Amino acid sequence: MSPERFARINQMLDNRQPDLTVCLDTVHKGNNIAAVLRTADAAGIHEVHAVWSELEMRVSGNTASGSQQWVKTRVHQSMAQAVEAFRDQDMQILATTFSDTAVDFRAIDYTKPTVVIMGNERDGVSPEGIAAADQHIIIPMIGMVQSLNVSVAAALIMYEAQRQRTEAGMYGTRKLDDAYCQIKLFEEGHPIYAKACRRKKLPYPAIDAEGQIVADEDWWQKMRAPSE
Repeated sequence: MSPERFARINQMLDNRQPDLTVCLDTVHKGNNIAAVLRTADAAGIHEVHAVWSELEMRVSGNTASGSQQWVKTRVHQSMAQAVEAFRDQDMQILATTFSDTAVDFRAIDYTKPTVVIMGNERDGVSPEGIAAADQHIIIPMIGMVQSLNVSVAAALIMYEAQRQRTEAGMYGTRKLDDAYCQIKLFEEGHPIYAKACRRKKLPYPAIDAEGQIVADEDWWQKMRAPSE
């Protein structure tokens, strides 16, 4: 791994915000899902949640521009399951919806642990998501349309959260656990060896402070041995 790539991956890991996320509530269109993932990566979001009744969520790799390999996607079979996960992390739950109690999305304190539930293209946030929210939010509009594309709306909210967290000095200090960071440094810094490890069923080695592999001779011998 080159020093430049090692530094860039470390910078990404240092800026990840594990207590800030969005939840896609049965968003169906792959290009919208991918666009949200791309913005999440740019805003330093570590993980995106999705309520999806099917086992597989398709993401357009072209739209995502590879961001799906940097942003984890956690799929829930129901909104109740997703909400339980958010409550376990003591997150404030926001839902984008028109209601009498909805406030401008910029009036929210995003320096708190936060999840924003975004609705699908046709129906918006589900009744279960609306009911679970601690606060409803809206994006003010003064034109003829009443809603934005979900990926555009998500981008506006994520960047407001990033702005607030930047002002609060919340970026630049690593919050992710070391085990995850070691895995990501190895998989993205040494992809050929990572693929070989999976094929040969070898444990991932450690990565040192220079970005190099730390492994004993037995590991290297198994790595160099022809695959069966």
